[in-house]
This record gives sequence, structure tokens and C-alpha cells, in this order.
Amino acid sequence: MNWFLYYIIYALCFLPAILPLRALYFFSDIVFFIVYYVVGYRKKIARKNLLLSFPDKSPQEIRAIEKAFYHQFCDSFFETLKLLNMPPARMKRHFVFKNEELIRYFLKQGKSVVLLLGHFGNWEWAASLALWIKADENTVLGQVYRPLRNKVSDRLFLHIRKSFHSVCFNKYDVYREIVKMQKAEQNWVLGFMSDQKPAPNNPHIWVRFLNRDTAALTGTEKIARHTGAAVCYLDVKKIKRSFYEGKIKLITDNPAETQEFEITRKYMELLEKTVLRDPACYLWTHNRWKHKKPDS
Repeated sequence: MNWFLYYIIYALCFLPAILPLRALYFFSDIVFFIVYYVVGYRKKIARKNLLLSFPDKSPQEIRAIEKAFYHQFCDSFFETLKLLNMPPARMKRHFVFKNEELIRYFLKQGKSVVLLLGHFGNWEWAASLALWIKADENTVLGQVYRPLRNKVSDRLFLHIRKSFHSVCFNKYDVYREIVKMQKAEQNWVLGFMSDQKPAPNNPHIWVRFLNRDTAALTGTEKIARHTGAAVCYLDVKKIKRSFYEGKIKLITDNPAETQEFEITRKYMELLEKTVLRDPACYLWTHNRWKHKKPDS
């Protein structure tokens, strides 16, 4: 890794983080104009996803959602940079968790928790859950992430994601780390974003999601079954610019009693309801439906 380059980029990111959110949104509006009107970043993918997901909406409605999404996309970038200089007390005002006592209840019972969420709103701010869950030293609060190819960017985002003492687990090592925590008799609460496009060799099933046949990852469900962890869903809602609410909803407190893939299907159903409530907050630039369902 080029450490000199890393510290230069870190300094360039930290400088805007010093500014208040109001100032950052001023720059976000400028970046939106460049990204949407000048560069057209992944606009073809975003528009195709919107058109196929909402066939009943008019071209004007699709364009309105599209523009609102790119505004949110740019806002999320600057909001994420703000994590480099975001006091915990202020973070708790900007991302409010509801029903978090459900997680505290499971931890008191000695039960770990799988928390499922999607690429909706500002998912990087969701790591602030650690500020709301007053866990003891024997409890690990963290999130699972996919390493970035660029080593400098990967290290920077890992630093950002560790804000508020959230522990980051590489997706390729997470099960091994969970086994270690189980052996050490540690409880854990881990956030999984399982709405990504699965690689062809990743275990998945096909579900109907946003009007389309969609490959859904099943690895998280298998982890819950093997560990006996309770499974919850984080229903994120954008209140207004820079303010979010995350309501924790129970999917199951006993994965072993559910039918195979029931947890995965329920998660995708809940995520769809979240997206339909406010489509502009979902990540439409991701080529989510690249792989097609086999005819068989």
C-alpha cells in the first residue's frame, strides 16, 4: 500500500469533514449537477433498473425518482465523509434507532443477533447503532464488509466504518471470526447487507423483488442457522435531509424452527417494502440484476 498517498487522501477527506453538514450539502448540490448532467454516472443502469422495477410509472415519475436518487447518492457521499468528524451525541440526533431494546433483550439472554439491512438511505451511518446499544465488554458490535480492490480506498473506508467503535469483518473471513467469538463465549451483533448481486458461485435462491426475478444471497441465513442467532431487519426511513430513522424488526428469534430460505425471503420482502416507501433512497446504480434466472 502507498502509505504516503493514503495520508494525502485522508487529509483531503478530513478537511470537508470539518465543515457543518449545511456546507457539505452545498458542495453536494454542485457534485450532483456534475455527476447527473455532465458525467451521467451509470445513468443508463439506474434508469433501466427504475423502468423495469416500476413499469406502471410514467416517464416523468421515473425521471423524478432518478434525479432524487442522484441527489441522495451525492448527499450520502458527503455524509459518509462527515463520519471523520462527527461527535457521537450529534450522530445520535441524525440517525435515530427505534425498538433497539429488542437487541438489548437478546443480548441479556446471551443470544447473538444478525441484523439485516440494505443499500438504502445512508447505510454507513447505520454503524452508529453501537452508540445506542450499551453492550458489555463481552459483546462485539460490528458489520460485515466487502473489501475494495483499491488498497488505499479500502483502508480509508475501513477507518470510516470503525467510527463509534464498530468492528469490521471481512465477508470472506466472517464465519471464521464468528466461530472464534462463539468459542470465547462472546455475544455479537453483526450488520449484514445481503441485497448485493451474488457471484455465480455464491449460494443463492431466486425471488421476486421489485417486479423482477432476483438472485438473493442465502449465506447470512446459513450463519444464523448454524449459530442460533436471532435475526432482525433494520427498516431505514429518511425523515429529511441528514436525518434518518432505523426501526429494528424481528424476523425470527429461532432460525432452526423456520423453513429453509424463509429468512431470506422475509428479508427481501421487508426490504422491498422499504424501497417502495421511498424509491429514491435505494442504490439504483448497482447492476443488481446483471445475472438472469436460468430457464430451468
